[in-house]
Amino acid sequence: MSVYDNNVHTFFMELDLATLFKETRLDTEKICNPLQIEDYVVQPIVDVSPPKWHLGHTTWFFEEFILVKYQNEYKRYHKDFSFVFNSYYESMGERVVRTNRGNLSRPTVDEIYSYRAYVTEAVLELMKNDIQADEINELIEIGIHHEKQHQELLFTDIKYILGNNPLLPPYDISFDENPKLIEGEDDYIHIDKGIYTIGHLGNDFCYDNELGIHKVYLEDFQISRELVSNKEYLEFIEDNGYQQALLWHAEAWDWIQNNQIKAPLYWHKVGGEWKRYALSGLEKINMKAPVTHLSYYEAFAFATWSGKRLPTEFEWEVAQSKFDWGERWEWTESAYSPYPNYEKAPGALGEYNGKFMVNQKVLRGGSIATPSNHTRYTYRNFFHPQLRWQFTGLRLIK
Repeated sequence: MSVYDNNVHTFFMELDLATLFKETRLDTEKICNPLQIEDYVVQPIVDVSPPKWHLGHTTWFFEEFILVKYQNEYKRYHKDFSFVFNSYYESMGERVVRTNRGNLSRPTVDEIYSYRAYVTEAVLELMKNDIQADEINELIEIGIHHEKQHQELLFTDIKYILGNNPLLPPYDISFDENPKLIEGEDDYIHIDKGIYTIGHLGNDFCYDNELGIHKVYLEDFQISRELVSNKEYLEFIEDNGYQQALLWHAEAWDWIQNNQIKAPLYWHKVGGEWKRYALSGLEKINMKAPVTHLSYYEAFAFATWSGKRLPTEFEWEVAQSKFDWGERWEWTESAYSPYPNYEKAPGALGEYNGKFMVNQKVLRGGSIATPSNHTRYTYRNFFHPQLRWQFTGLRLIK
């Protein structure tokens, strides 16, 4: 996987929409190529969906939001697939309870791939029709980015599935999770106080939660040029950071006690040596690689231990052009909330972002699992503070 180039902020300049659609559909299936058939069905926890469900859900999106509405006399592939592959869209009808996705031995993997081919062909045929082309193309573009989000989820869900298998089998021994190592001591970038513009500018694709362009005032701050490394985080562990209650929020302290959290996700102490499970298999921890699979709770505790803090999402956005980003989703201190003058999209698409703007933290940047041309410096990812199955890390402010 390639790291996102943060100097490129335009999309689809070289590809027409039909080509991008076809490539996106193929890319999703390529991610699943290394899997065995048994891997497609597993759901270890509620936050992790089986790979076959991702394949079906991303197809359902195009079928329900585009084909059913715009293709005359369109015949759904299967009458029950809307129920099986709806995720959280209340306005789109009933759906399988999220925790039961792993119980779906049927439809089979082969049938889901047939479903994908059926819908892909129908969308491409629809795109040849000029009737309501602008409206249809806008929805297809949203569907493409929706599928790209699920491509990243496929990587992280597959890693959780295999990383919680007692045999710790590799997904792909050639997969490199650490394309850029941290060399030498970190330094800090100074940003002057002032009034800055926040939000997505331009006419290229963005999500509605990036809109509501507005001004913010920021005091002087210094932000680290590099992400926190495994070496730095190991120092926190060895200084008994997980046992120092004063470093943690009260809710976070309860979380680490109740769940016996003592290290980042996928870290294992084997024969007195720290190792980690990666998509390439169990390996010795590279101390120069950026630490990953941390919760917000752990990121905050580390920042407190180090005498520093996490950036707000606004500080991150203002400073991002001065450092490299894209290897780890970076926790910020900002709560996920609407920008001024934010407007939810009409209809069912309004459920995409707006209804989740409570009790979550914003992450910025991207990760080694983020598809190319999907993220941008205004992209606002968001997760609950205890979650850490994504490729999450942190950068510091002093």
